[in-house]
Amino acid sequence: MSENKENSYIYGKNPVCEILQNNPKRINKIYIQKNISYDNRLKKIIELANSNKIIIQNIDLKKFNEYFEEKPNFQGVIASVSPVEYMELEEFLSIKKNDFKRIIILDGISDPHNFGAIIRTAAAAGFDGILVSNHRSCPINATVEKISSGAINHISIIKTTSLNASIDLLKKQDFWVIATQMEAKQNYYEIDYTDMNFALVMGSEGSGISKTILNKADFTVKLESNFESLNVSAATAVIVYEAIRQINIKKKKGS
Repeated sequence: MSENKENSYIYGKNPVCEILQNNPKRINKIYIQKNISYDNRLKKIIELANSNKIIIQNIDLKKFNEYFEEKPNFQGVIASVSPVEYMELEEFLSIKKNDFKRIIILDGISDPHNFGAIIRTAAAAGFDGILVSNHRSCPINATVEKISSGAINHISIIKTTSLNASIDLLKKQDFWVIATQMEAKQNYYEIDYTDMNFALVMGSEGSGISKTILNKADFTVKLESNFESLNVSAATAVIVYEAIRQINIKKKKGS
């Protein structure tokens, strides 16, 4: 039993506890290191696993090292899980909402740390989904789940074979497309993010957003001169929380 399929496992007390609380059906089995100190979080994991009738196997550290070649900061707890279920864009759009929908489109993000951090930011800010391509995108693996701190269970992950076709569909469904580009004339805070469905497009740090997608954008924005000093997950957080700031201000004025 070597750990050769990283996306089949999640590591650490917080991520395992989070998925037990929000999506226990994904868990196949939980491995807990023998003779580990049982703090409140570990006790909670055992309680939740038992209530959901999930098998717990206690194994010593030597067995952990034999079973799992990589176990980043596993804190004595590893869960075997079924893969995250991706959503189709058409299904996502069919879900009724009373408010506007807001999503993030990732064009060529391959780093799992960035992907996980973007998922965490988007879910925390109340965004509705993240759209990724089958090609040139990071798979949801153990690192992504770890960095997302369980947020992946609180947001729709939408997968498509063509970002271009998906953007065309979004635009037909009254979405405004906002793309980031260092050469853009407008700063990110000059856009009015309120009262509209919008898709924020973020590109890879290496090649950025593809030209075909940039050509489809309704707005292009920059993060002033500091853009180059921020990685893509930090840049995403800056724009996402500016949008939420504007939305919350408008809601307060309307209440």
